[in-house]
Amino acid sequence: MSLLYASEPVRFNSAAPSCDCFAHVYGNAADHPDRVRRYPSDMTDEEWVAIRPLLPVPAWLNGRGGLPEGYCHRQMLDAVRYLVAGGISWRAMPADFPAWGRVYAFFRRWREHGLIAEFHDRLRGKVRELEGREAEPTAGIIDAQSVRDAATVPAASHGYDGGKKVPGRKRHIATDTLGLLLVVCVTAANIGDRDAATGLLTRLRRLHRDITLVWADGGHTGGLIGWCRDTLALTLGIVKRTDNMEGFVVLPRRWVAERTFAWLMNSRRLTRDYETLNRPGFGRDLRLW
Repeated sequence: MSLLYASEPVRFNSAAPSCDCFAHVYGNAADHPDRVRRYPSDMTDEEWVAIRPLLPVPAWLNGRGGLPEGYCHRQMLDAVRYLVAGGISWRAMPADFPAWGRVYAFFRRWREHGLIAEFHDRLRGKVRELEGREAEPTAGIIDAQSVRDAATVPAASHGYDGGKKVPGRKRHIATDTLGLLLVVCVTAANIGDRDAATGLLTRLRRLHRDITLVWADGGHTGGLIGWCRDTLALTLGIVKRTDNMEGFVVLPRRWVAERTFAWLMNSRRLTRDYETLNRPGFGRDLRLW
């Protein structure tokens, strides 16, 4: 599904819409009144102007079937942002947003069609360009973070990180040198960094072919370095702490990924893992967050 605007789609609403999202202009969202933006997580008008050109075009707007959407895309995105920032459950969605079931269906449909990841990747490319970089990175950093999980998490995806003494799950991330997420996989907390890195780096290499250098911490030493060189044509650089370091020390390159974890922990829903279902394959894709 393309993220580019349709050239001349069919207009379903003749009245001038109060919002310029696809659902208001071409769908049935005009039947629903606009909500008053009141939460810190709501997008500002400036943010909306920046992301609107990057939104995916719905299948019904491109003539590929389905009914015109009846709820504003901006409201739906604000609802998801509220959920992540506030740490609430889907069923606790405030009444001024669309019904939680519709918001969840919207989120699930975008996730299953890969639109969330594609939307995120386009936003990352824009940020990189504003920083004077190429849209596609050539180097990255990988790291892992163990977090506690909720009682709803199945035992099959739950583990215990003996090093950090954290029961739960582990997030393995790959970022660019600005700290922007490239790939995220989630495993049980007892999965070692080297074991998880093979899948993480394979996926990173497949999605971002320009990357040839990745930095990691001392937990990724050993045969992984040679495996990256021989299998992925990728250079894995290890940034270690020295024996004379005491307390908190900012390490070259590695601090970027640590800052990304700090950014993630600003969202209450990400301070603990509540997800019951995992996707098939290696870990779970959380690139939206």
